[in-house]
Amino acid sequence: MNTYDTLLFKVDDHVATLTLNRPDSRNALNLQMCRDIVAACERAGADANIRVLLIKAAGKVFCAGADLKERQGMTTADMVARRVEGFTAYAAIEDLAIPVIAVVQGAAFGSGGEIAAACDFVLASTEAAFKYPEVGWRTVGATQRLPRIVGRRMAKELLYTGRMVDAAEAQSLGLANHVYAPDQLGAEADAMAAAIAQNNPLTVRLTKHSIDTGLETTRQGAMAVELLAIQENLRHSDWKGAIAKFGNDKDPKANQLETTETKHAA
Repeated sequence: MNTYDTLLFKVDDHVATLTLNRPDSRNALNLQMCRDIVAACERAGADANIRVLLIKAAGKVFCAGADLKERQGMTTADMVARRVEGFTAYAAIEDLAIPVIAVVQGAAFGSGGEIAAACDFVLASTEAAFKYPEVGWRTVGATQRLPRIVGRRMAKELLYTGRMVDAAEAQSLGLANHVYAPDQLGAEADAMAAAIAQNNPLTVRLTKHSIDTGLETTRQGAMAVELLAIQENLRHSDWKGAIAKFGNDKDPKANQLETTETKHAA
């Protein structure tokens, strides 16, 4: 396990786990954590052995937001520079070519919500909660990722009011994909990451790229993005070998998939 000043980082069977590790400060995002997140994401992106990244947090809180104590005494220029560091950390997560899953066991407020939103999706505990208090702190934030997840009108409501969103509502809004009991969350997240890591890493990366890039362009442009991804995948993946396994009694997974597809096609 490699450690940073504010994070823990380990790799096991193609799955990396980045753990926010400032539990005494409710994992509040400070300048050093921003820089550690960037460094850890750069490491994950450069290691071909890593196929999935889980972002977890130590303690009962995922991330209580930005470290406001750190901001006391800052000048306007200092604040702008600090916000840029935060944006850089979120972008480092979002720009990873591999799947990134946030595992939110408790409060994800402000910057915590941004970290979760920068991931591909979120698995949450029933004790998780989301809140976007930026307007109440007389600042602007969470205006870009949040509306892309929950829609324009709901994003405005959540930002204008700064109200709390519990785990059940978070799931209904799309902030969380699945909600589990606290004692099951870690195991469920590990199992999902392990399952994703078993897939062809190139195919997974191309699928992520196609979705993320396609959503930012026209329908025709998105089709071109997917076609280019298909061509690259055909050149570099063992798609013929995967198809050849259909009907092979020695490959239960392939047989199950074939049976399912046949049933749907009937």
